[in-house]
Amino acid sequence: MILLFTDFGLDGPYVGQMKAVLHRDAPGVPVIDLFADAPAFDVRRSAYLLAAYTVEFPPPAVVLAVVDPGVGGDRLPLVVEADGRHFVGPDNGLLDLVWRRATERRVGAIDWRPERLSASFHGRDLFAPVAARLASGATVPLAPVGALSAAARDWPDDLPEIVYVDRYGNAMTGLRAEAVPPGATLEVAGRRLARRRTFSDAAEGEAFWYENANGLVEVSVNRGRADRDLGLVVGARLAVALP
Repeated sequence: MILLFTDFGLDGPYVGQMKAVLHRDAPGVPVIDLFADAPAFDVRRSAYLLAAYTVEFPPPAVVLAVVDPGVGGDRLPLVVEADGRHFVGPDNGLLDLVWRRATERRVGAIDWRPERLSASFHGRDLFAPVAARLASGATVPLAPVGALSAAARDWPDDLPEIVYVDRYGNAMTGLRAEAVPPGATLEVAGRRLARRRTFSDAAEGEAFWYENANGLVEVSVNRGRADRDLGLVVGARLAVALP
């Protein structure tokens, strides 16, 4: 399968154009919309979502990941192989957490260009054809690269910030729940929140945090909206309070 992870949104032609290339070059390969609304232009926060939400897909899944505000610049186009999955995207930090957390990993710079490569839509013209080739079992010319660029190396292993708000108002963070000590509470927006296993363990209207289905700390309000009720936005910081 090919998984799409972008900040393009589903309005407008961009995701549709990439899918058309994928269907043309890899007919019969399922194409899955994973995220079309990753934080816009926000490579850093998107990197934590990408790492958390792709780890469960079985190899040899191909992830076409494009959050690329520097498109047309001097960043390299990459193929990263991480624990059997292929990630196709820019070397701007987006793939850094995937790379860092992988046990087995390789990386190469894409050493192929189409006849027509626009300056502003490498997702369609470069990354999508490469992802389609990989998903079809074809080889892609790659130039040796020792590692990803150092642009994101000072990013923490876990990010205690809101990185995404879903349609229910639940606020996902870049912090893995396994990194939070047992019995700890979280402080966010001037509130101290207890941990709950799931929504039904919280009273109606209660704000809490829990480990979401992909292992991330998520702030929620049972039958409410954490973004509205707590005033949370992408970028809001959290603090871990030890018992």
